[in-house]
Amino acid sequence: MATLADIVESAEPTQVASGFVFTEGPLWHSDGTLTFVDIRRSQILRLGTDGKTQIIRENSGDSNGMTFDKQGRVIICEMVNRRITRMDPNNVFTVIADKVNGKRLNRPNDVIGKSDGSLYFTNPGRERLEPADVELEFNNILRVKPDGTVDVIIEKFDYPNGIAFSPDEKILYVANTRPEKYIMAYDVNADGTVSNGRHFADMSSEEAGVPDGMKVDAEGRVYCTGPGGCWVFETSGELIGIIKLPEYPANCGWGGPDNKTMYFTANTSVFSMRMKTAGTKIPRA
Repeated sequence: MATLADIVESAEPTQVASGFVFTEGPLWHSDGTLTFVDIRRSQILRLGTDGKTQIIRENSGDSNGMTFDKQGRVIICEMVNRRITRMDPNNVFTVIADKVNGKRLNRPNDVIGKSDGSLYFTNPGRERLEPADVELEFNNILRVKPDGTVDVIIEKFDYPNGIAFSPDEKILYVANTRPEKYIMAYDVNADGTVSNGRHFADMSSEEAGVPDGMKVDAEGRVYCTGPGGCWVFETSGELIGIIKLPEYPANCGWGGPDNKTMYFTANTSVFSMRMKTAGTKIPRA
């Protein structure tokens, strides 16, 4: 089995930005910039190649996880606004999902694009809504199809958070935040539905943090931010080790021209580390 020394190239994390409250949703662009959010300030930000950070949207509805769609546009989970939006290159925002089967979403948390043009997102947080505002019976995992329709992929899930595909998109991983800390794996069927849900990994710990953002490298290893750092698992679910950072991370994202730089959004800061294996590219990343 691999060790962290086989995976991590950097000796120490590099702090690339700081001065925030709770960072999330790192998304690297081919021009060398990095988009991320500060949930507590409800801002979307862009880190430039000059190391300076620019606010590109205020009052963002507590935006959280982000990804690219097949056309290379930024897709955003807006928790407070209870919707999924698309941001075009001119920073124009379009709502692409706010209901499923006529019922309002809970609090969309994280999203991943699939090569067929569909978008899968976690929809937790019904417990955090006012009872009169709850329209869905369960927390769940949903899909926006290429034609824009929204359907249910996993009807009931405790508290889904991070979401990722294996390199061949045959496995869907979903992290559970509470009350138990674990990752589930599902087989992805030809029509994009999933089956054979099974326990992939346990992430129980007394350290600060919960299973949160997830990414996968080209070898299929799963990286999940959580208690004490970023947990790295073999495809079997066996824990390789935990990448430690100065602050506990809430999410991670691949970047760099060779896709071997991992960016970690960690509380007040954003850190980067070089890896020896490239990450799985999301559509058009």
